[in-house]
Amino acid sequence: MAEASSPRTDEAGQLEGKVALITGSVRRNGRAMALALAGDGAAIVVHAKNSADEAKAVAKEIEDRGGRAMVHLADVADEAAVQGMIDAVIANFGRLDILINNAANRNQVPFAELTIENWNEVMSVILGGAFLCSRAAIPHMIAGGGGAIINIGGLTAHTGAHDRAHVITAKAGLVGLTKALAVEFGAKGITVNCVVPGQIGGARSATSGDPAPKPGGEANVVGRMGKFEEVAAMVRTLCLPTGRYITGQTIHVSGGRFMP
Repeated sequence: MAEASSPRTDEAGQLEGKVALITGSVRRNGRAMALALAGDGAAIVVHAKNSADEAKAVAKEIEDRGGRAMVHLADVADEAAVQGMIDAVIANFGRLDILINNAANRNQVPFAELTIENWNEVMSVILGGAFLCSRAAIPHMIAGGGGAIINIGGLTAHTGAHDRAHVITAKAGLVGLTKALAVEFGAKGITVNCVVPGQIGGARSATSGDPAPKPGGEANVVGRMGKFEEVAAMVRTLCLPTGRYITGQTIHVSGGRFMP
């Protein structure tokens, strides 16, 4: 597993007293985001669907560095489970200020072989999970004076790719959800953005799929794979007080692989 550091800068500590829930936060970008926000003082809710041991390991990393963390296992596609997770966060920490919708499944299936079961499974986690988590979290953010929601998008939603019609459609839907929530809740102090990682190195889990195919074989302009910490750094920026004038945006962290 690649090492993810929690950045300490002159802005460190600006999330003291805040609580952040990162769905799918036991590996790769999710783990890096959890460690980064913990490094700025936020209490972290480490989430996974089933991976209890990995979730506990991430929580221990945070606690070993002097942070606060809790673990919660839940299926983000299950409405009751999501509400139970948000209720547990409030019961444990008393508030929820940051939600990062990162949970995803990216199984690859040629379009001609794609079943409605394949389609619904991916939609229910990526897009349905972001909807359910956001809907359950927003009332608590409003009660706390505002908050930040960050949806983690997908590069292929902007470039296209083979064998990912269901994943691409779900990730593209996150862009629309981002804009809708930004408009509806901006006046209530909630910012909503979508961060799109490019090709990120490191070991991949069984549900991560292969690295994003590059139509036409194009490479990014910086000539290397990205790092988990680079994605986490952008997410962190959007969560800090200095990043709260940014909302409704889709921000690519891809080394110039895609330029809107």
